[in-house]
Amino acid sequence: MSLSPIPRGVYPSVTHISPQALAARGIRLVLADLDNTLVPYKVTEPPAHVAAWKEALAAEGISLFLLSNSRKPGRAQKFAEQLGIPYQGHSGKPKKAGYLRAMERMGCKPGETVMVGDQIFTDTLGANNAGVTPLLVQPIRLAGNPGRYIRYAVETPFRLLGERRPFL
Repeated sequence: MSLSPIPRGVYPSVTHISPQALAARGIRLVLADLDNTLVPYKVTEPPAHVAAWKEALAAEGISLFLLSNSRKPGRAQKFAEQLGIPYQGHSGKPKKAGYLRAMERMGCKPGETVMVGDQIFTDTLGANNAGVTPLLVQPIRLAGNPGRYIRYAVETPFRLLGERRPFL
């Protein structure tokens, strides 16, 4: 376990992360961030491509688990229920406790788990701290919050390093 902010690859979107390749690496659990990873902020229903990716994961024996820091009441729960997956809101990323609780619930170990997210300082840092392989996706949409532009600019060097060390 380390406090490294470097992901294991940077992917255009979740659908560019192959369920078959994950299964070949022994992955049984995908922890996924919600906002700007699976859907843009404020989108409340899973789009068809995310539902299809979830089904492709399931076909390979991989569970999808929503691990969100969202503090909006019911947001993670409603989204996860529509997708038919377990969830954990208020996860406290980057603290490792949320990752460990999710894996315990699903009966998986860190070596069988990946975290898919769009942010270095929550998703990637927390995953590395918990011993989980972090896979970074490009954020779906930055519009609407100037702070996001600053945060993603600061993350750029770590994204570039992550591109050089793909997991899949």
